[in-house]
Order: sequence, then structure tokens, then C-alpha cells
Amino acid sequence: MPKIGMEAERRRTLIEATVDAIHETGFCDVTIAQIARRAGVSGGLAHHYFGSKDQLLAATMRHLLHELGQGIRARLAAASTPRERISAIIAGNFDPEQFREAVIAAWLSFYAQAQTAESNQRLLRIYAARLTSNLTFNLKAFLSARDAAEVAEGTASMIDGVWIRQALSRKSPDRETAIRMVEDYVEAQIRMRKSGAGNEVQP
Repeated sequence: MPKIGMEAERRRTLIEATVDAIHETGFCDVTIAQIARRAGVSGGLAHHYFGSKDQLLAATMRHLLHELGQGIRARLAAASTPRERISAIIAGNFDPEQFREAVIAAWLSFYAQAQTAESNQRLLRIYAARLTSNLTFNLKAFLSARDAAEVAEGTASMIDGVWIRQALSRKSPDRETAIRMVEDYVEAQIRMRKSGAGNEVQP
């Protein structure tokens, strides 16, 4: 009889192997058989659990998004002001477990596959909407609803852009620099828009 929890453990091992295999080989060239060997299971078992390479990638992205969300929620729970919550969201998007070479490569594949795979498109829309919504909510403490929405879109675009540029770079990920660039953008936008509106800064 299989041990309790064995299936969940094998699925997680396959997902982790997928991230490493994409980083090493690239999504287009990697096969389920290669991923299965890396995970120490048979190719048939990998197909049984996930069905296809596209489904395995979707499961990998769901896993990464879940971990990303957990990390951001933990940071938000420790934040006490709107500005701290904005910083928590930014830092969470560059968490050390996420902002590393193998995961960055997997995310780049996710963006590419989202253009043709409906399930991946839906996952990406949910992620993007949640990120923008959380930023907008907290930016409203400083800006009008319209400005908050615009700055939230700009901030989300910067976060995505840093990830994509890092995926195309040969340099090691530098999360501190990435966070600082996005924080500088947020600060500059708040100052500029508040100065133009003539409003008082809220704590």
C-alpha cells in the first residue's frame, strides 16, 4: 500500500523538477521523461499525475503563485500602515525563494505559454488583477482613486518588467536593487501626484 501523502509528495517533487529542468533545458526542449528522471519517478507516473507537459507547467505555476501569495500575505500581516503594506507587496514579489534563476526561467515560460494556453491565461489574469487591486487599495491612502489605479498599474508593470529583464540577463538576481527600483518609482509617483493635487500626505 502506498504511504499516506505519497502522491502529494511526488507531485511536489515533479513540480520542483520542472522548475529546475526549464532553467537548465528550456521549456520547449524539455520533456516529461526528463522531468520524471530528475524527480526520480517514471515517465508514466508523471503523465498519470499531470497528463501533459502543458498541464504540468500550469500545475507548476499554480504552485509558484500559491507560494508567492503566502509570502505576500505573511508580509502584509506584519505591516501596520498603507505604505508598509505597499512595501510588503513589492518585497513579496521579489521573495528570495521566488526571485532566483530557476524560478525566473519558469515564470518566463509561463508568460510565453499564457499567449496560447487558456488555463495559463486565466492564472496570469488572476495574478495580475490581484496585484493591481492590492496596490490600488493601499495607494488610495495617498492618492485619488484615479491616480492610485494608474500608479498601481505602473508599479505592477515595473515588477513584471524587472522579472522579464532578469530572465534575459546573465547576471545573478539582485533582489535588493529590484526592490529599490520599484520603491523609488512608487515614492516619486506619490510625491509628484500629491504635489500636483496639493493634498496633505496621509500617514
